[in-house]
Amino acid sequence: MAADDRIDGYAAAILQIAKAEGELERVGDELFRIARSLESSPELREALTDRRLGVDRKLGIVEDLLGDKVSSLSMGLVSFVVSVDRASDLPAIADRLAEQAAGERNHAIAEVRTAVELTGDEMARLTEALNKATGKQVEVKTVIDPSIIGGVFARVGDTVIDGSVRHRLDEVRQQLTR
Repeated sequence: MAADDRIDGYAAAILQIAKAEGELERVGDELFRIARSLESSPELREALTDRRLGVDRKLGIVEDLLGDKVSSLSMGLVSFVVSVDRASDLPAIADRLAEQAAGERNHAIAEVRTAVELTGDEMARLTEALNKATGKQVEVKTVIDPSIIGGVFARVGDTVIDGSVRHRLDEVRQQLTR
């Protein structure tokens, strides 16, 4: 079985479980955030994928990190993925789950990175702006990324909108070095 097929299979199974439990939106959001944390922490990724560590130790790490911060369903799903030695696939599984869930509602996923948490009003305005900019109904998934410094970085499929302060500083730096 190819890796993409395996990832699609896990995502489809998680989608069905979360739908059956009436927790699709919450589980999708939680897994998305967990996946971004895994991507941004080499130490965590190493610990959860190290074949020398036993499953019990890995599950202990998951329990310590997630504990009461996520639903019991999300905790169980992450624990399952880790226990079958697929922690390295978790970001791809979470992304595919989000895509499949959004696709069922004829929406696209917008991954948005900001330096600080957005208010409800800011999120609504951003969602509306991304809907207009992309011509699609988007579901915004936010990631807090202090390296953005300020502003917003958004990706909807292959479309990238970079209005971050970091990007603007990089542009100024390039102009000054010319």
